[in-house]
Amino acid sequence: MSPSRNDPCPCGSGRRYKHCCGALQASAASPQTLQTLQTPQTPETPQAPDIGALAALINQDRLVEAEKLARELLQSFPRSGGLWKIISVALARQGKDASQALRTATELLPDDAEAHRNLGAVLLDQGHLEEALAMLRRVLEIEPDDVQVLMGAANALCALGRPRESVALYRRAAQINPRSPEAHNNLGNALQALGECAEAVGCYRLALAIEPDDAETLSNLSNALRQLGQLHEAATCSERAIALEPQLSVAHNNLGLALAALGRDAAAVASFRQAVKLNPRFVEALNNLGNALREQGEHGEALSLYRAAVELMPQRADIRYNLGNALYELGRVAESVASFRTALTLQPHYAPAHLGLATALRLQGRVAEAEASCRAALATDPNSAAALCLLGDLCADRGEFGQAQELFQRALAIDADFPALFCSIAAHRKMTRADAPWLQGAEALLAKRLPLAHEIGLRYALGKYYDDVRQYDEAFSQYRQANELSKRHTAKYERGKLTAQVDQVIDKVGSAFVRESHPGASASELPVFIIGMPRSGTSLSEQILASHPEVFGAGEPRFWDGAFEAFMSTRPEREATASAFSGMARDYLERLTAGAGAARRVVDKMPANFLYAGLIHAVFPRAKILHMQRHPFDTCLSIYFQNFSALHPYAADFDDLVHYYSEYVRVTNHWRAVLPATTLLEIPYEALIEDQEYWSRRMLEFIGLPWDPQCLDFHQTQRVIITASRWQVRQRINAASVARWRNYEKYVAPLRQLLDLVASQQRPSAAGSPPAHPTSP
Repeated sequence: MSPSRNDPCPCGSGRRYKHCCGALQASAASPQTLQTLQTPQTPETPQAPDIGALAALINQDRLVEAEKLARELLQSFPRSGGLWKIISVALARQGKDASQALRTATELLPDDAEAHRNLGAVLLDQGHLEEALAMLRRVLEIEPDDVQVLMGAANALCALGRPRESVALYRRAAQINPRSPEAHNNLGNALQALGECAEAVGCYRLALAIEPDDAETLSNLSNALRQLGQLHEAATCSERAIALEPQLSVAHNNLGLALAALGRDAAAVASFRQAVKLNPRFVEALNNLGNALREQGEHGEALSLYRAAVELMPQRADIRYNLGNALYELGRVAESVASFRTALTLQPHYAPAHLGLATALRLQGRVAEAEASCRAALATDPNSAAALCLLGDLCADRGEFGQAQELFQRALAIDADFPALFCSIAAHRKMTRADAPWLQGAEALLAKRLPLAHEIGLRYALGKYYDDVRQYDEAFSQYRQANELSKRHTAKYERGKLTAQVDQVIDKVGSAFVRESHPGASASELPVFIIGMPRSGTSLSEQILASHPEVFGAGEPRFWDGAFEAFMSTRPEREATASAFSGMARDYLERLTAGAGAARRVVDKMPANFLYAGLIHAVFPRAKILHMQRHPFDTCLSIYFQNFSALHPYAADFDDLVHYYSEYVRVTNHWRAVLPATTLLEIPYEALIEDQEYWSRRMLEFIGLPWDPQCLDFHQTQRVIITASRWQVRQRINAASVARWRNYEKYVAPLRQLLDLVASQQRPSAAGSPPAHPTSP
């Protein structure tokens, strides 16, 4: 049966294949068939009057009676191929499965083209493409010039992902019948699938010369023109197709693709939505709409669209890959890993899925697996600039910055228009005015139309360049543009949600709770927690501690946000709390110690754990917590200068930063009031920079370890660091990051209210450390 008018083509590409050889032929009761059956009586053939009666019943649509009579005749003539052909027609016209009758007919009539053609049509309709193709090839051995069978066989090959084999059959059909628009259209589709779009356009134009108002061919022409970069004509062709046939979902989908390429994003989304509305099972439109919405930062809706597409076509590796990207961008990293792995199960050599998996594994700290996946992508595509770039980032994570820059340059030689390369180059070294070629390349890319995420990344990279070369006004301009664009690309920061969470934390984890002895708590001193605002020096303090031979730096494991949610849902009974705490301690230590070896202390430097310090202390009352404090202007500017908004939606706006910082101050003031004095050490970032040895000794003493001079040479410690500070913490300590805000003093007015807030942080910590006193402007 031919596809419905709103079905995509068999391979899901958005091209439409026309007039597949799918309609079951009724000529089993034609005059020619009757004449064949009225040959001299044999044991295998019924009498002519019986055949005439069957023909009359079928022609009168008295199909039940025809089936009954045919079955009665089969009792006497079970090897009559003609009877089996007739009964197959009666069955098919009733909507019943005719395949077994047709199989018998082809066995009894091995040289009957019509029987094989009919069976091929039924098998195509059932999706048994390989078997259908065999039947149609048999027809062509008998009748090599049957145009419809040539096209049906070619269509089956395309549906099987073998368009190159189909081309010869389509060409033969077009030669036999040069006035067949279907043959030209379908040949164009096969050529387009092979990337031969210019020749495909010629085929579509031949089809339109014969049938100028065919909406499907116009839509196909639009697709090919778009791939040739002829975007305006492509959009015009799709618009004309829609005017001719407004319900043609493929035309709306192809218009969306052309509009997206033209930068008309809102109009593209509207076209994709219309395609999906007309055909909710149109997988390609679901996927394209998901891509368009992801580009606009609508990751949640994109995720639901990808899930719908996967449900309809679970074997599509590319959609599993897109689903993985959406999950990753929503911070659901473990789920993204599973989706990328499924894509690779379906298509083991799919390089983008290898890269997506590597990116997610890297964020999980599984660096060896990440590098293996990255190298698998390179094995498939040795000239992949994206894979070389990611491999360079992985080298930088290990502190191998020279090797990283070599890989970036190799990638740049392959693809000088790959935006991520410019970002990685700038992130892993100090830029100088000698980097003018880099600057020219980045600006040239920005002059083109780029996906929003790439433009955002380049703006941040340009901001860093101008900051490094001390052109601060230009730097701030680039950072501001990057952040304004980020607001369009990421989820909106919900101030009320964080305020409510801090209210809940303070209410649930108060003084009495913190000071109580909790059954189920762990006596382990293994974990050390470093908390604070992002960019407050947490990576630096971890690197110093991890340079001690008895300390392992675990990075930023995600655990306590989920643990707090589980704790809030726990029944208040003491037994339930004890069970919950023992489970938390067990699960956390199991995760924390992976790769830690025989270390006596393992550092968790997830900054956002400042929300959960009270719960952490309840579960691990002997664990130590280090609180990094940095001048609020430097902290907030440093956050604003990082491409953080995907994970930290507050990062792109000064007012949101002030709100987030205020809630951070509120909750840390609470911990300062309720935690035991021996639990919390507060470390002023500026003081650590000024006297590294003194504060390094204080930290080690606080966590119960002896001094080791290796901590002074922390920048030489070989370990993996995946935070934004991975380059800075491998440099010797210097004061360049202290009072950096003064370079941007004219821009920090919205942050001034934070000075009064931090002045409230005055209680000395357990070890007698002085409070942080931010310098007023």
